[in-house]
Amino acid sequence: MPAIFNAKQSNLTAENAGTLDKSADLPLVLDLDGALIRTDILFETFIAYVRKNPLRLFQVASWVVRGRAVLKQKLAEKAVLDVESLPATEDLVSFAAREAAMGRKVHLATATDSLVARRIKKRFPFISRVFASDGATNLKSKAKAAVLVEAFPEGFAYAGDSRADVPVWKAAQESIVVNPTASVLRAARAVREPVEVFERPRTGFKFVAKVLRLHQWAKNGLIFAPLLLGGLMFNVQAWTLAAAGFLALSLLASATYLLNDLFDLADDRRHWSKRNRPLASGRLKIAHALVLIPAGMVAAYAIAAWIGPVAIGFLTLYLALTLAYSFSLKKIELLDAAVLATLFTVRLGFGVALAGVVFSPWLLVFSMFLFLSLSFAKRHVEVTRMEAHGRTKAAGRGYKVGDGPMVAMIGAASGLASVQVLVMYVMNEAYSAGAYAQPLMLWAAPPILFLWIARIWLLAQRGELDDDPVAFAVKDGPSLLLGAVLGMVFAAALLGSPL
Repeated sequence: MPAIFNAKQSNLTAENAGTLDKSADLPLVLDLDGALIRTDILFETFIAYVRKNPLRLFQVASWVVRGRAVLKQKLAEKAVLDVESLPATEDLVSFAAREAAMGRKVHLATATDSLVARRIKKRFPFISRVFASDGATNLKSKAKAAVLVEAFPEGFAYAGDSRADVPVWKAAQESIVVNPTASVLRAARAVREPVEVFERPRTGFKFVAKVLRLHQWAKNGLIFAPLLLGGLMFNVQAWTLAAAGFLALSLLASATYLLNDLFDLADDRRHWSKRNRPLASGRLKIAHALVLIPAGMVAAYAIAAWIGPVAIGFLTLYLALTLAYSFSLKKIELLDAAVLATLFTVRLGFGVALAGVVFSPWLLVFSMFLFLSLSFAKRHVEVTRMEAHGRTKAAGRGYKVGDGPMVAMIGAASGLASVQVLVMYVMNEAYSAGAYAQPLMLWAAPPILFLWIARIWLLAQRGELDDDPVAFAVKDGPSLLLGAVLGMVFAAALLGSPL
């Protein structure tokens, strides 16, 4: 890919043009973190090390006390880091490779420990030499500038991305700015006009929505179902509590999604679609995620504290199950889908508690079978695509090639079981519960549910289903239509109005 030039640099003066003519004579030195790659190796090695055992945080703390250089060296020695999958700044890679092909020397100068830096050098064959931290010296900012001035007394060009690179730009003869924020770009221009600027990807609402997984908040809409089924459609207090519970659970869910993505970084980067997630792609910095996760949890529990002890209890149960899933259970085939279905049912149980309606075993059993089916549909898609990509085992999961038919069989059977449970609910409880003015209308619900489940599995079998069936459903026209008709059926049953 060609380098991205800043618009102001397209009209070069004669003096700048002369400078560019001399560029080939200057060694090109690349920064690593945030420049050659879109992530920070210190945080990458930290996550890679502690994800195996969170108790290792105490070991990391002891290294922090000994200094940043020691911390980087120890993490480099202990962590298993997949350097081949680290997200690169492709524009800079193409530029550097092209310059090297024309005979220009390209070097890497980084505060990352030399153990990792040398491994990264092998990934990018155009790099001639590596300057890196060594356990005693943290090669950053002024320390990096001093080393480069000594190594290249006749001058060098430097490509960096942060304020820490300002002393290096001052020591260099040419500045190249990579993935900068507005303030970093201003700081670089205060030194000299960069010869090139590789712009960072733009962020906006769509990016924020991806970071928070706003589309996944639709799952938490289950909290409102007990209000409708319990005859509280016009109860303002019940809706207020449910809305507060929805927001609390959604914020907690966003935090746990980020936490799960942190622990799945290496696997996601090898995945055909998950590699585009904000953390895996490097568009969201790990440091920012480490701030967002506790912030989301604190906000969620603050809302739960306003609601009451029941809300705190359900959020804690949800968090415990999610952490168990992220650390261990997701790697156990079949059990992983059961845990996902349980998390859906916890959402429904939370709604029951908030609404204060009579507990219905039928409702919770129905939820378990329905979402077990959808969870297996998600796994079936992953297994079939894994096979299509020539892999023998799902990364970070327990499924293997050939598991597709069994997963499909269990998932489809679970879906049909949910339809059967819905029929039994109508027969055994709907008429006697007293919540419905026209319970006869509910007999339209089982065939509608059957059509939707059958459609999900048909698309899964064809390979046309997204990785997440719930996310697919909120964008799929026929699914939305069936959902709207199902909602009308329950509204008619509750209010006693004909469709």
